[in-house]
Amino acid sequence: MHEADNSRSPALAELRGRLEEARARARLNQTELAGLAGLGRATVGKALALDEGVPSAKTVARLARALKLSAGELLELRRTAMEEADGHPADMSGPGRPIEQWEPHDLEVHPAGPGTIAVGERALPGYVERRHDEVLAAAVREAAKGRSRIVVLVGSSSTGKTRACWEAVQPLATKRWRLWHPFDPTRAEAALEELHQVGPRTVVWLNEAQHYFGDRACGERIAAAVHRLLTDEERGPVLVLGTLWPEYADRYTALPAPNGNDSHTRVRELLTGRTVAVPDAFDAAALAAATLLAEEGDALLADALTRAREGGRITQDLAGAPELLRRYEQATPPALALLHAAMDARRLFVGPHIPQTFLTDAASDYLSKDDYDQLTDDWAEQAYAELATPGHGKQAPLRRVRPRPQRRPLGLSQPADHPEPQPRGTMYWLADYLEQHGRSTRRSLCPPASFWDAAHAHLTNPDDLDVLVEAAEDRHRLEWAHHLRHRAASLGSVNALYVLAGMREDVDDREEAENLYRRAADLGDTDVLFNLALLREAANDREGADDLARQAADLGNIKVLSDLAELREEAGDHEGAEALGRLAADHGSTTILYRLAMMREEAGDRASAESLYEQLVEHVGADALYCLAVIREDRGDQAGAETLYQRADDHSDPDALCRVVTVRDMVGDRKGAAALARRAAGRGRPDALHSLALSVERAGNVKEADRLYQEAADHGITEALYRLGRLREKAKDLKGAETFYRGAVEHGITEAFFPLAVLRERAGDGEDAENLYRQAVDNGKSDGLRRVVTLRVRMGDREGAESLARQLADNGDPNGMGYLGHCRETAGDKDSAESLYRQAVERGSVFALNRLTRLREQAGDLKEAERLAQLADDLGSPDPLYRLGLSLEKAGDREGAEHFFRQVADRGHARNMPPDGSAFSAWWPDGLDPDGQPTPPWR
Repeated sequence: MHEADNSRSPALAELRGRLEEARARARLNQTELAGLAGLGRATVGKALALDEGVPSAKTVARLARALKLSAGELLELRRTAMEEADGHPADMSGPGRPIEQWEPHDLEVHPAGPGTIAVGERALPGYVERRHDEVLAAAVREAAKGRSRIVVLVGSSSTGKTRACWEAVQPLATKRWRLWHPFDPTRAEAALEELHQVGPRTVVWLNEAQHYFGDRACGERIAAAVHRLLTDEERGPVLVLGTLWPEYADRYTALPAPNGNDSHTRVRELLTGRTVAVPDAFDAAALAAATLLAEEGDALLADALTRAREGGRITQDLAGAPELLRRYEQATPPALALLHAAMDARRLFVGPHIPQTFLTDAASDYLSKDDYDQLTDDWAEQAYAELATPGHGKQAPLRRVRPRPQRRPLGLSQPADHPEPQPRGTMYWLADYLEQHGRSTRRSLCPPASFWDAAHAHLTNPDDLDVLVEAAEDRHRLEWAHHLRHRAASLGSVNALYVLAGMREDVDDREEAENLYRRAADLGDTDVLFNLALLREAANDREGADDLARQAADLGNIKVLSDLAELREEAGDHEGAEALGRLAADHGSTTILYRLAMMREEAGDRASAESLYEQLVEHVGADALYCLAVIREDRGDQAGAETLYQRADDHSDPDALCRVVTVRDMVGDRKGAAALARRAAGRGRPDALHSLALSVERAGNVKEADRLYQEAADHGITEALYRLGRLREKAKDLKGAETFYRGAVEHGITEAFFPLAVLRERAGDGEDAENLYRQAVDNGKSDGLRRVVTLRVRMGDREGAESLARQLADNGDPNGMGYLGHCRETAGDKDSAESLYRQAVERGSVFALNRLTRLREQAGDLKEAERLAQLADDLGSPDPLYRLGLSLEKAGDREGAEHFFRQVADRGHARNMPPDGSAFSAWWPDGLDPDGQPTPPWR
């Protein structure tokens, strides 16, 4: 505790002032505040006293939560107060170093210019701010105030994403912020290992964020760790900045197909609402600003403007993109073949380091017959030399790299006899711009046979082989998928071994399945021990199953014990389940005993559940005590229940009440859950009432949900007003719904603007509805202006609707004209609709492309429909191509249907088309060869 008086510490004075204001507003005395915060009365008194020192971080955080203040802001004030008291910066331990010690090029800001600048002269052109810079600047301001933030810039290669992040963090350098760029030995490993050590006032630099979030082994865990960092107020403020190409952002944020594997759940949750688009080109305002800088003496910008002013692609020119494209287009046939092989490898997610042996062998089928016949003995040496020479922007199309070996201590996940695969031989790196160019120009092509053969022969990284297995299956190249999976398994791919074991189980070959699972377990995958345990259970070897679960627990995987215990419980073996639960407790996890108690309550066995809760008291404290109290209360032992409630309250853990509310709800004890939620509300956690109301509503008990929402609203949970509005609207009580929606809007619940606008539109109040729709848009509801366009059409204001649609399009919404086109199509005016759709397509509207494809198909213009469907797929919507194939198949045109289905397969969508790609299996049961011909029977 530091001695400092408020007069000498403005930050401490402000901190105490905010706490006192909030306490007065809440009409709490210090004793009541201490109870809400779970702190001692003396601790609260010292924290608020003018003549005491700086309170601890824990005290500030608890007071902030109890008074509904921003803990991040108050903790930042506390840190400043500490600095003012000590006269030097607060301890800022953790990874990273001060921002001013970084060079922008070390953070992967692209070098600019022709490459003639001397080594050590890190020249950058002047910086031109654009719209995405406003979002970054706002995030930086929020972070400086103590609120942790994350922003991920999404844009094509060389559009200025990394430079924008660098410029944005400069104001933080003067505030003693650090910057951490996790990089060594690999980006993903560095991030996962040190994210938990990141301290306050740190910029976490996730440039090329696909290397973090897209890592097959660590991506989801990294996303979870970043989320924890952002929500841990005592470690904040932090600022997480990332960059992504659009194709990666689309991949991570797309919802999985029904029943499909969701491999990016946590990444999608993290990125939702936190990405900002970076345009490919400068707009008129940015070009004017760049011109002014050039006129003031910026030679680099002046040079770029001479070539790129017309298209506005200034950043790409500065990074050397036009020169790379020229060299690609003018490459000799052997060099072009190597580039195409590298492009295909990268767009199928192999690499980024690509073996030379693979590229050389893969290149053959990319050459025409004449070019192949003319190859000299040293063709490869000449082609690599041609591609390795740096050009404008210091970039080479395909450059040799030397990956760092991964020297790390052996962990449980990597046994000593199966070390991490290390790169072998010479490796190459494809220039970023050409990688992205390949993704866009070659997306409709399936790589030739030499590509798959070279991958089978030369790729040794199991992760590379795993992604190619998926790519082959996505393209219905089933034979190559089969061979590559076996190759991956032989090189230590746990995923391949797991899938092959499952296949053996499907045909009742349990012996081989067990062998494959054991190989996966030997590689450090403890999850497969559960599959082995199931096989032992099926063979009536329960002792063997228990041994496997124990092995997993000894290796740190308690889940196997938990899953096996639940299976035993469901099978009626309560004694066996409880034994496994106690074993899990011995390994530090009481979750399964807790779960067993809940399962027994659900089954009506309250006596056994009570026994388990009593065992859990010493492990989980308040949670188990609250559960016991509810059970005693239900059987009429009010005195015993009150004693247990008091013991639980003495733990000063309001979160425990909220957790137990969820538990009581899960076991069907709605009455007990409601009682505990009210108790939690009385102790400063009214969100428990709201959470229970949500659960009750999902269960279909609308009347009870309504009552709980009302109570939550009475306790200040304004979100409950919005939920009450929804319930009233569903019950056709439109007047009541409007009342609650307006209340929610008045309390800052922005989600209520849109449904309130819909109600006003239905009531015929177009003016009020339009005003509300526009407010919805201002608060992030992009659908609002579309509804305004539709509203104008319904009101007969055709001219106003079209004007607004054009305004939408001009402001960056490519669907603006498409919305209006849909209104015209619905009204039967197809000619006008098609004209509007085409205008929307020119602005990049996928919605309009889909509608226009349907119109051309209905008009019998199959050639134009195909062109539009291909364009839709290029923009991420494969459905139109598949739908055209289905239409022709239904009409009996087998040849035409096959033409479209093959395109869908070549583009990598065979498994994503409903139902589960079965149409392709019916057409080609043995798959397709790389050239698109049906594969002869091979199984």
